[in-house]
Amino acid sequence: MKYLLGIDQGTTQTTAVVVDETGEMIEKNSAQLPARFPQAGWVEQEPADIVRTVKEACAPLLAKYEISAVGFDNQGETFVVWDKDNGEPVTPAIVWQDTRGQSVCDALAPSVDVESLRQKTGLLLDSYFSAPKLKWVFENYPEIRKKAHEGKLKFGTTETWVIWKLSGGKLHITDPSTASRTLLFNVNKFEWDEDLLKLFDIPRSMLPEVKPSAGHVGDVDFGDGKPLPLHALLVDQQAALFGQACFKAGEMKCSFGTGSFLLMNIGDKPKLSNNGLLTTVGWNFDGHTAYAFDGGIFVTGSAVQWLRDNLKVIPDSAASHDSALRSTDAGVVVIPALQGLAAPHWRTDVRGAMFGLNRSTSSDDIVRATLDGIACRVYEVVMAMSQDLGQKPPHLKVDGGPSGNPYLMQMIADLLDLEVRVSAALEATAIGIANLAGVSALGITFDDLSRNWKSEKAYAPTMSAADRDNKLAQWNKALGAVKAFHN
Repeated sequence: MKYLLGIDQGTTQTTAVVVDETGEMIEKNSAQLPARFPQAGWVEQEPADIVRTVKEACAPLLAKYEISAVGFDNQGETFVVWDKDNGEPVTPAIVWQDTRGQSVCDALAPSVDVESLRQKTGLLLDSYFSAPKLKWVFENYPEIRKKAHEGKLKFGTTETWVIWKLSGGKLHITDPSTASRTLLFNVNKFEWDEDLLKLFDIPRSMLPEVKPSAGHVGDVDFGDGKPLPLHALLVDQQAALFGQACFKAGEMKCSFGTGSFLLMNIGDKPKLSNNGLLTTVGWNFDGHTAYAFDGGIFVTGSAVQWLRDNLKVIPDSAASHDSALRSTDAGVVVIPALQGLAAPHWRTDVRGAMFGLNRSTSSDDIVRATLDGIACRVYEVVMAMSQDLGQKPPHLKVDGGPSGNPYLMQMIADLLDLEVRVSAALEATAIGIANLAGVSALGITFDDLSRNWKSEKAYAPTMSAADRDNKLAQWNKALGAVKAFHN
Protein backbone atom coordinates (compact mmCIF):
# COMPACT_ATOMS: atom_id res chain seq x y z
CA MET A 1 0.00 0.00 0.00
CA LYS A 2 1.27 3.46 -0.91
CA TYR A 3 0.70 6.33 1.54
CA LEU A 4 0.23 10.05 0.99
CA LEU A 5 0.81 12.86 3.50
CA GLY A 6 -1.65 15.77 3.47
CA ILE A 7 -0.77 18.91 5.46
CA ASP A 8 -3.53 21.41 6.24
CA GLN A 9 -1.84 24.53 7.59
CA GLY A 10 -4.90 26.22 9.09
CA THR A 11 -5.44 29.37 11.12
CA THR A 12 -5.81 27.78 14.55
CA GLN A 13 -3.89 24.55 14.00
CA THR A 14 -1.88 22.51 11.54
CA THR A 15 -3.35 19.08 10.80
CA ALA A 16 -1.48 16.30 9.03
CA VAL A 17 -3.15 13.15 7.70
CA VAL A 18 -1.91 9.93 6.16
CA VAL A 19 -4.17 8.72 3.35
CA ASP A 20 -3.96 5.47 1.39
CA GLU A 21 -4.26 5.27 -2.39
CA THR A 22 -8.06 4.93 -2.19
CA GLY A 23 -8.34 8.29 -0.37
CA GLU A 24 -9.11 6.63 2.98
CA MET A 25 -7.65 8.45 5.99
CA ILE A 26 -5.45 6.12 8.04
CA GLU A 27 -4.29 8.46 10.80
CA LYS A 28 -4.12 12.14 11.68
CA ASN A 29 -2.25 14.40 14.06
CA SER A 30 -2.65 18.10 14.89
CA ALA A 31 -0.62 20.85 16.54
CA GLN A 32 -2.25 24.03 17.87
CA LEU A 33 -1.13 27.36 16.38
CA PRO A 34 -1.39 30.38 18.71
CA ALA A 35 -2.27 33.89 17.54
CA ARG A 36 -1.82 37.30 19.11
CA PHE A 37 -3.91 40.44 18.92
CA PRO A 38 -1.60 43.43 19.53
CA GLN A 39 -4.39 45.97 19.03
CA ALA A 40 -7.94 46.18 17.72
CA GLY A 41 -8.19 44.66 14.24
CA TRP A 42 -4.66 43.24 14.27
CA VAL A 43 -4.17 39.46 14.12
CA GLU A 44 -0.65 38.02 14.03
CA GLN A 45 1.18 34.72 14.33
CA GLU A 46 4.82 33.92 14.96
CA PRO A 47 6.37 32.68 11.68
CA ALA A 48 8.55 30.17 13.59
CA ASP A 49 5.40 28.76 15.23
CA ILE A 50 3.91 28.00 11.81
CA VAL A 51 6.98 25.96 10.82
CA ARG A 52 7.07 24.29 14.26
CA THR A 53 3.41 23.19 14.11
CA VAL A 54 3.93 21.68 10.64
CA LYS A 55 6.88 19.63 11.93
CA GLU A 56 5.03 18.64 15.13
CA ALA A 57 1.90 17.56 13.23
CA CYS A 58 3.91 15.47 10.76
CA ALA A 59 6.59 13.94 13.02
CA PRO A 60 4.67 10.97 14.52
CA LEU A 61 3.17 10.10 11.12
CA LEU A 62 6.52 10.22 9.32
CA ALA A 63 8.01 7.91 11.95
CA LYS A 64 5.27 5.34 11.27
CA TYR A 65 4.56 5.40 7.51
CA GLU A 66 6.58 5.28 4.30
CA ILE A 67 5.29 8.34 2.43
CA SER A 68 5.17 8.41 -1.40
CA ALA A 69 4.19 12.06 -1.84
CA VAL A 70 3.27 15.19 0.13
CA GLY A 71 0.48 17.73 -0.43
CA PHE A 72 0.34 21.09 1.38
CA ASP A 73 -2.61 23.45 1.76
CA ASN A 74 -2.61 26.78 3.54
CA GLN A 75 -4.59 29.56 5.27
CA GLY A 76 -4.91 31.61 2.10
CA GLU A 77 -4.24 35.31 2.58
CA THR A 78 -1.95 35.11 5.66
CA PHE A 79 1.63 36.08 4.74
CA VAL A 80 5.20 36.54 6.01
CA VAL A 81 8.07 38.70 4.71
CA TRP A 82 11.61 37.45 5.36
CA ASP A 83 15.25 38.18 4.57
CA LYS A 84 16.30 36.12 1.56
CA ASP A 85 19.89 35.71 2.80
CA ASN A 86 19.50 34.72 6.45
CA GLY A 87 15.89 33.45 6.36
CA GLU A 88 14.85 35.63 9.31
CA PRO A 89 11.31 37.08 9.21
CA VAL A 90 11.08 40.87 9.11
CA THR A 91 7.32 40.85 9.77
CA PRO A 92 5.08 38.63 11.85
CA ALA A 93 2.69 36.38 9.95
CA ILE A 94 -0.12 38.86 9.24
CA VAL A 95 -3.31 36.80 9.33
CA TRP A 96 -6.18 36.97 6.83
CA GLN A 97 -8.52 38.24 9.59
CA ASP A 98 -6.27 41.27 10.19
CA THR A 99 -7.84 44.56 9.03
CA ARG A 100 -4.86 46.96 9.16
CA GLY A 101 -4.91 47.17 5.35
CA GLN A 102 -8.31 48.90 5.39
CA SER A 103 -6.72 52.37 5.42
CA VAL A 104 -4.80 51.43 2.25
CA CYS A 105 -8.02 50.29 0.56
CA ASP A 106 -9.79 53.51 1.61
CA ALA A 107 -6.95 55.63 0.21
CA LEU A 108 -6.82 53.72 -3.11
CA ALA A 109 -10.59 53.36 -3.61
CA PRO A 110 -11.23 56.73 -5.37
CA SER A 111 -8.58 56.05 -8.03
CA VAL A 112 -9.05 52.28 -8.57
CA ASP A 113 -11.15 50.92 -11.41
CA VAL A 114 -12.98 48.29 -9.35
CA GLU A 115 -14.41 46.56 -12.42
CA SER A 116 -10.96 46.17 -13.99
CA LEU A 117 -9.66 44.86 -10.65
CA ARG A 118 -12.46 42.28 -10.59
CA GLN A 119 -11.84 41.29 -14.22
CA LYS A 120 -8.19 40.59 -13.44
CA THR A 121 -8.40 39.06 -9.95
CA GLY A 122 -12.03 38.02 -9.35
CA LEU A 123 -11.75 39.87 -6.03
CA LEU A 124 -12.78 43.11 -4.33
CA LEU A 125 -10.50 45.87 -3.02
CA ASP A 126 -10.52 44.62 0.56
CA SER A 127 -8.03 44.25 3.42
CA TYR A 128 -8.99 40.55 3.61
CA PHE A 129 -6.41 39.94 0.87
CA SER A 130 -2.62 40.12 1.20
CA ALA A 131 -1.63 43.10 -0.99
CA PRO A 132 -3.26 45.95 1.00
CA LYS A 133 -1.68 44.67 4.22
CA LEU A 134 1.73 44.38 2.57
CA LYS A 135 1.42 47.96 1.27
CA TRP A 136 0.50 49.02 4.83
CA VAL A 137 3.74 47.40 6.07
CA PHE A 138 5.73 49.32 3.45
CA GLU A 139 4.06 52.62 4.37
CA ASN A 140 4.63 52.17 8.09
CA TYR A 141 8.08 50.55 7.96
CA PRO A 142 10.02 52.35 5.19
CA GLU A 143 13.15 50.32 5.93
CA ILE A 144 11.24 47.14 4.99
CA ARG A 145 10.02 48.78 1.78
CA LYS A 146 13.57 49.88 0.93
CA LYS A 147 14.99 46.37 1.43
CA ALA A 148 12.14 44.85 -0.59
CA HIS A 149 12.81 47.17 -3.52
CA GLU A 150 16.52 46.36 -3.29
CA GLY A 151 15.65 42.70 -3.86
CA LYS A 152 16.67 41.60 -0.34
CA LEU A 153 13.32 40.28 0.91
CA LYS A 154 10.95 37.43 0.11
CA PHE A 155 7.15 37.38 0.41
CA GLY A 156 5.08 34.27 0.93
CA THR A 157 1.78 32.93 2.17
CA THR A 158 2.12 30.29 4.89
CA GLU A 159 2.86 27.34 2.59
CA THR A 160 5.46 29.38 0.67
CA TRP A 161 7.18 30.31 3.94
CA VAL A 162 7.18 26.76 5.36
CA ILE A 163 8.30 25.14 2.09
CA TRP A 164 11.12 27.69 1.79
CA LYS A 165 12.26 26.66 5.28
CA LEU A 166 11.82 22.90 4.70
CA SER A 167 13.70 23.05 1.40
CA GLY A 168 16.64 24.97 2.86
CA GLY A 169 15.76 28.02 0.77
CA LYS A 170 15.71 26.10 -2.53
CA LEU A 171 11.95 26.43 -3.16
CA HIS A 172 10.20 29.82 -3.21
CA ILE A 173 6.88 28.74 -4.71
CA THR A 174 3.11 28.98 -4.55
CA ASP A 175 0.25 27.76 -6.75
CA PRO A 176 -2.45 29.61 -8.75
CA SER A 177 -5.21 29.04 -6.15
CA THR A 178 -3.14 30.69 -3.40
CA ALA A 179 -1.75 33.40 -5.69
CA SER A 180 -5.35 34.25 -6.57
CA ARG A 181 -5.94 35.32 -2.93
CA THR A 182 -3.30 38.08 -2.93
CA LEU A 183 -4.95 40.75 -5.16
CA LEU A 184 -1.76 40.65 -7.26
CA PHE A 185 -2.53 37.73 -9.59
CA ASN A 186 -4.26 37.73 -12.96
CA VAL A 187 -6.58 34.71 -12.88
CA ASN A 188 -7.07 34.79 -16.66
CA LYS A 189 -3.36 34.65 -17.55
CA PHE A 190 -2.11 32.78 -14.45
CA GLU A 191 0.64 35.29 -13.77
CA TRP A 192 1.52 38.16 -11.44
CA ASP A 193 0.01 41.37 -12.81
CA GLU A 194 2.39 44.29 -13.42
CA ASP A 195 -0.34 46.94 -13.01
CA LEU A 196 -1.37 45.54 -9.63
CA LEU A 197 2.23 45.26 -8.46
CA LYS A 198 2.58 48.95 -9.32
CA LEU A 199 -0.71 49.85 -7.61
CA PHE A 200 0.39 48.23 -4.35
CA ASP A 201 4.08 49.24 -4.72
CA ILE A 202 5.30 45.63 -4.55
CA PRO A 203 8.49 44.54 -6.36
CA ARG A 204 8.19 41.42 -8.49
CA SER A 205 11.50 40.11 -7.08
CA MET A 206 10.00 39.31 -3.67
CA LEU A 207 7.14 37.18 -5.03
CA PRO A 208 7.27 33.36 -5.29
CA GLU A 209 7.25 31.42 -8.54
CA VAL A 210 3.74 30.23 -9.40
CA LYS A 211 3.80 26.46 -9.98
CA PRO A 212 0.90 24.21 -11.07
CA SER A 213 -1.35 23.01 -8.24
CA ALA A 214 -0.16 19.43 -8.80
CA GLY A 215 3.12 18.00 -10.05
CA HIS A 216 6.51 17.33 -8.48
CA VAL A 217 7.99 20.72 -7.57
CA GLY A 218 10.90 19.57 -5.40
CA ASP A 219 11.62 17.91 -2.08
CA VAL A 220 10.98 18.96 1.53
CA ASP A 221 12.79 17.75 4.65
CA PHE A 222 10.89 17.79 7.94
CA GLY A 223 14.08 17.57 9.97
CA ASP A 224 14.59 13.81 9.92
CA GLY A 225 17.05 13.91 7.02
CA LYS A 226 14.67 12.06 4.69
CA PRO A 227 13.58 14.38 1.84
CA LEU A 228 10.06 13.72 0.55
CA PRO A 229 8.64 14.73 -2.85
CA LEU A 230 6.15 17.61 -2.77
CA HIS A 231 3.38 17.03 -5.32
CA ALA A 232 0.42 19.32 -4.49
CA LEU A 233 -0.32 22.89 -3.34
CA LEU A 234 -3.71 24.56 -2.77
CA VAL A 235 -5.54 27.04 -0.54
CA ASP A 236 -7.44 25.29 2.27
CA GLN A 237 -10.96 25.91 0.94
CA GLN A 238 -10.00 24.74 -2.54
CA ALA A 239 -8.42 21.66 -0.96
CA ALA A 240 -11.76 20.99 0.74
CA LEU A 241 -13.57 21.42 -2.61
CA PHE A 242 -11.20 18.82 -4.08
CA GLY A 243 -11.55 16.60 -1.00
CA GLN A 244 -15.33 16.68 -1.40
CA ALA A 245 -14.89 15.47 -5.02
CA CYS A 246 -16.64 18.55 -6.46
CA PHE A 247 -15.06 18.09 -9.88
CA LYS A 248 -17.96 19.18 -12.13
CA ALA A 249 -19.37 22.66 -12.73
CA GLY A 250 -22.29 23.26 -10.34
CA GLU A 251 -21.00 20.95 -7.61
CA MET A 252 -20.33 22.70 -4.33
CA LYS A 253 -19.34 22.29 -0.72
CA CYS A 254 -19.75 24.17 2.52
CA SER A 255 -17.06 23.82 5.21
CA PHE A 256 -18.48 24.77 8.60
CA GLY A 257 -16.32 26.04 11.41
CA THR A 258 -16.09 29.44 13.06
CA GLY A 259 -17.70 30.65 9.83
CA SER A 260 -19.09 28.89 6.76
CA PHE A 261 -17.01 28.78 3.60
CA LEU A 262 -18.87 27.91 0.43
CA LEU A 263 -17.18 27.14 -2.86
CA MET A 264 -18.89 26.15 -6.11
CA ASN A 265 -16.98 24.68 -9.04
CA ILE A 266 -17.89 26.85 -12.06
CA GLY A 267 -15.85 25.03 -14.70
CA ASP A 268 -12.69 25.84 -16.63
CA LYS A 269 -13.49 29.50 -17.50
CA PRO A 270 -13.62 32.38 -15.01
CA LYS A 271 -17.01 34.03 -14.53
CA LEU A 272 -17.69 37.17 -12.52
CA SER A 273 -20.53 37.24 -10.03
CA ASN A 274 -23.43 39.67 -10.27
CA ASN A 275 -24.43 38.78 -6.72
CA GLY A 276 -21.58 39.78 -4.42
CA LEU A 277 -19.41 36.65 -4.69
CA LEU A 278 -15.69 36.31 -5.32
CA THR A 279 -14.22 34.37 -8.25
CA THR A 280 -11.15 32.34 -7.41
CA VAL A 281 -8.92 29.68 -8.94
CA GLY A 282 -9.95 26.20 -7.79
CA TRP A 283 -6.92 24.37 -9.18
CA ASN A 284 -4.78 24.47 -12.28
CA PHE A 285 -2.49 21.66 -13.44
CA ASP A 286 -1.81 19.45 -16.43
CA GLY A 287 -4.91 20.33 -18.43
CA HIS A 288 -7.17 20.40 -15.36
CA THR A 289 -8.41 23.89 -14.61
CA ALA A 290 -11.29 24.73 -12.30
CA TYR A 291 -12.50 28.13 -11.18
CA ALA A 292 -14.88 28.59 -8.25
CA PHE A 293 -17.34 31.06 -6.81
CA ASP A 294 -16.35 31.84 -3.24
CA GLY A 295 -18.81 33.00 -0.60
CA GLY A 296 -17.71 33.34 3.01
CA ILE A 297 -20.04 33.68 6.00
CA PHE A 298 -18.01 34.89 8.95
CA VAL A 299 -20.26 33.70 11.78
CA THR A 300 -21.48 30.10 12.15
CA GLY A 301 -19.83 28.06 14.90
CA SER A 302 -18.98 31.35 16.62
CA ALA A 303 -22.70 32.17 16.86
CA VAL A 304 -23.29 28.88 18.69
CA GLN A 305 -20.30 29.66 20.93
CA TRP A 306 -21.92 33.05 21.63
CA LEU A 307 -25.09 31.25 22.78
CA ARG A 308 -22.95 29.05 25.01
CA ASP A 309 -20.40 31.50 26.41
CA ASN A 310 -22.08 34.92 26.37
CA LEU A 311 -25.80 34.18 26.74
CA LYS A 312 -25.16 30.90 28.64
CA VAL A 313 -28.39 29.38 27.27
CA ILE A 314 -26.75 26.05 26.29
CA PRO A 315 -24.07 24.07 28.18
CA ASP A 316 -22.22 23.08 24.99
CA SER A 317 -22.50 23.46 21.22
CA ALA A 318 -24.06 20.02 20.71
CA ALA A 319 -26.95 20.97 23.03
CA SER A 320 -28.16 23.53 20.48
CA HIS A 321 -29.87 20.73 18.50
CA ASP A 322 -32.12 19.57 21.37
CA SER A 323 -32.74 23.15 22.46
CA ALA A 324 -33.96 24.08 18.96
CA LEU A 325 -36.32 21.10 18.89
CA ARG A 326 -37.88 22.24 22.21
CA SER A 327 -38.65 25.72 20.82
CA THR A 328 -42.38 26.52 20.54
CA ASP A 329 -42.21 30.02 19.01
CA ALA A 330 -41.18 30.13 15.36
CA GLY A 331 -41.80 33.90 15.23
CA VAL A 332 -38.41 34.82 16.69
CA VAL A 333 -35.78 35.81 14.09
CA VAL A 334 -32.06 36.20 14.81
CA ILE A 335 -29.71 37.85 12.32
CA PRO A 336 -26.37 36.32 13.44
CA ALA A 337 -24.23 39.16 12.01
CA LEU A 338 -21.89 39.27 14.99
CA GLN A 339 -18.99 40.29 12.72
CA GLY A 340 -20.93 41.99 9.97
CA LEU A 341 -22.56 40.48 6.91
CA ALA A 342 -20.06 39.00 4.45
CA ALA A 343 -21.09 37.38 1.14
CA PRO A 344 -23.26 38.20 -0.68
CA HIS A 345 -24.00 41.49 1.17
CA TRP A 346 -20.54 42.77 2.14
CA ARG A 347 -21.87 45.03 4.89
CA THR A 348 -19.15 44.99 7.53
CA ASP A 349 -20.99 47.78 9.39
CA VAL A 350 -24.09 45.66 10.12
CA ARG A 351 -24.43 43.99 13.53
CA GLY A 352 -26.60 41.15 14.80
CA ALA A 353 -30.19 41.59 15.93
CA MET A 354 -33.23 39.74 17.32
CA PHE A 355 -36.83 40.28 16.24
CA GLY A 356 -40.21 39.02 17.43
CA LEU A 357 -39.50 38.80 21.18
CA ASN A 358 -42.41 38.63 23.62
CA ARG A 359 -43.02 37.72 27.28
CA SER A 360 -43.13 34.00 26.52
CA THR A 361 -39.91 33.94 24.43
CA SER A 362 -37.61 31.28 25.85
CA SER A 363 -33.90 30.60 25.54
CA ASP A 364 -34.84 27.64 23.31
CA ASP A 365 -36.57 30.03 20.90
CA ILE A 366 -33.42 32.17 20.69
CA VAL A 367 -31.24 29.09 20.07
CA ARG A 368 -33.55 27.84 17.32
CA ALA A 369 -33.74 31.27 15.71
CA THR A 370 -29.93 31.53 15.73
CA LEU A 371 -29.59 28.16 13.95
CA ASP A 372 -32.32 29.23 11.50
CA GLY A 373 -30.39 32.46 10.90
CA ILE A 374 -27.23 30.49 10.06
CA ALA A 375 -29.27 28.34 7.67
CA CYS A 376 -30.72 31.45 6.01
CA ARG A 377 -27.21 32.86 5.48
CA VAL A 378 -26.13 29.60 3.80
CA TYR A 379 -29.29 29.71 1.67
CA GLU A 380 -28.44 33.25 0.50
CA VAL A 381 -24.95 32.30 -0.67
CA VAL A 382 -26.03 29.07 -2.39
CA MET A 383 -28.82 30.89 -4.22
CA ALA A 384 -26.47 33.71 -5.27
CA MET A 385 -24.05 31.13 -6.72
CA SER A 386 -26.88 29.28 -8.46
CA GLN A 387 -28.12 32.50 -10.07
CA ASP A 388 -24.62 33.47 -11.24
CA LEU A 389 -23.92 30.05 -12.75
CA GLY A 390 -27.44 29.61 -14.11
CA GLN A 391 -27.97 26.25 -12.39
CA LYS A 392 -28.62 24.91 -8.92
CA PRO A 393 -26.18 22.40 -7.45
CA PRO A 394 -27.32 18.75 -7.52
CA HIS A 395 -26.82 18.66 -3.73
CA LEU A 396 -24.73 20.40 -1.06
CA LYS A 397 -21.74 18.55 0.43
CA VAL A 398 -20.81 19.68 3.92
CA ASP A 399 -18.03 19.09 6.43
CA GLY A 400 -16.76 20.57 9.71
CA GLY A 401 -18.05 20.60 13.30
CA PRO A 402 -21.51 22.22 12.82
CA SER A 403 -22.29 19.67 10.07
CA GLY A 404 -22.89 17.29 13.00
CA ASN A 405 -25.94 19.35 14.10
CA PRO A 406 -29.01 17.53 12.70
CA TYR A 407 -31.40 20.46 13.25
CA LEU A 408 -29.16 22.88 11.36
CA MET A 409 -28.49 20.49 8.47
CA GLN A 410 -32.20 19.68 8.09
CA MET A 411 -33.10 23.38 8.06
CA ILE A 412 -30.49 24.05 5.34
CA ALA A 413 -31.86 21.15 3.26
CA ASP A 414 -35.41 22.47 3.74
CA LEU A 415 -34.61 26.07 2.78
CA LEU A 416 -32.55 25.06 -0.26
CA ASP A 417 -34.97 22.29 -1.25
CA LEU A 418 -31.81 20.22 -1.83
CA GLU A 419 -30.25 17.15 -0.30
CA VAL A 420 -27.46 17.98 2.16
CA ARG A 421 -24.74 15.32 2.30
CA VAL A 422 -22.45 15.23 5.33
CA SER A 423 -18.98 14.03 4.43
CA ALA A 424 -17.88 10.88 6.23
CA ALA A 425 -14.36 12.35 6.23
CA LEU A 426 -14.13 15.03 8.92
CA GLU A 427 -10.74 16.20 7.62
CA ALA A 428 -11.92 16.89 4.05
CA THR A 429 -9.32 19.65 3.60
CA ALA A 430 -6.22 17.66 4.56
CA ILE A 431 -7.55 14.58 2.74
CA GLY A 432 -8.22 16.73 -0.34
CA ILE A 433 -4.63 17.94 -0.59
CA ALA A 434 -3.31 14.40 0.05
CA ASN A 435 -5.57 13.11 -2.74
CA LEU A 436 -4.31 15.78 -5.13
CA ALA A 437 -0.75 14.66 -4.38
CA GLY A 438 -1.94 11.13 -5.21
CA VAL A 439 -3.32 12.28 -8.57
CA SER A 440 0.13 13.63 -9.42
CA ALA A 441 2.37 10.96 -7.87
CA LEU A 442 0.31 7.76 -8.13
CA GLY A 443 -1.95 8.39 -11.11
CA ILE A 444 -5.15 8.34 -9.05
CA THR A 445 -8.03 9.61 -11.22
CA PHE A 446 -10.89 12.02 -10.53
CA ASP A 447 -13.26 9.08 -11.19
CA ASP A 448 -11.50 7.04 -8.50
CA LEU A 449 -11.90 9.86 -5.99
CA SER A 450 -15.58 10.42 -6.90
CA ARG A 451 -16.31 6.72 -6.39
CA ASN A 452 -14.48 6.65 -3.07
CA TRP A 453 -16.19 9.74 -1.60
CA LYS A 454 -18.58 8.68 1.18
CA SER A 455 -21.45 10.42 2.90
CA GLU A 456 -21.99 9.80 6.61
CA LYS A 457 -25.55 11.10 6.56
CA ALA A 458 -27.89 12.75 4.06
CA TYR A 459 -30.73 15.16 4.82
CA ALA A 460 -33.58 15.30 2.30
CA PRO A 461 -35.86 18.37 2.25
CA THR A 462 -39.20 17.86 4.04
CA MET A 463 -40.56 21.41 4.43
CA SER A 464 -43.60 22.50 2.43
CA ALA A 465 -43.19 25.27 -0.14
CA ALA A 466 -45.56 27.50 1.86
CA ASP A 467 -43.57 27.08 5.09
CA ARG A 468 -40.31 27.70 3.23
CA ASP A 469 -41.66 30.90 1.63
CA ASN A 470 -42.94 32.10 5.01
CA LYS A 471 -39.60 31.43 6.73
CA LEU A 472 -37.64 33.24 4.02
CA ALA A 473 -40.08 36.18 3.93
CA GLN A 474 -39.66 36.56 7.71
CA TRP A 475 -35.87 36.49 7.31
CA ASN A 476 -35.81 39.03 4.48
CA LYS A 477 -38.04 41.42 6.41
CA ALA A 478 -35.74 41.25 9.46
CA LEU A 479 -32.62 41.56 7.28
CA GLY A 480 -34.02 44.64 5.57
CA ALA A 481 -34.70 46.24 8.96
CA VAL A 482 -31.14 45.53 10.18
CA LYS A 483 -29.57 46.98 7.03
CA ALA A 484 -31.80 50.07 7.29
CA PHE A 485 -30.87 50.51 10.97
CA HIS A 486 -27.16 50.66 10.06
CA ASN A 487 -27.55 53.00 7.06
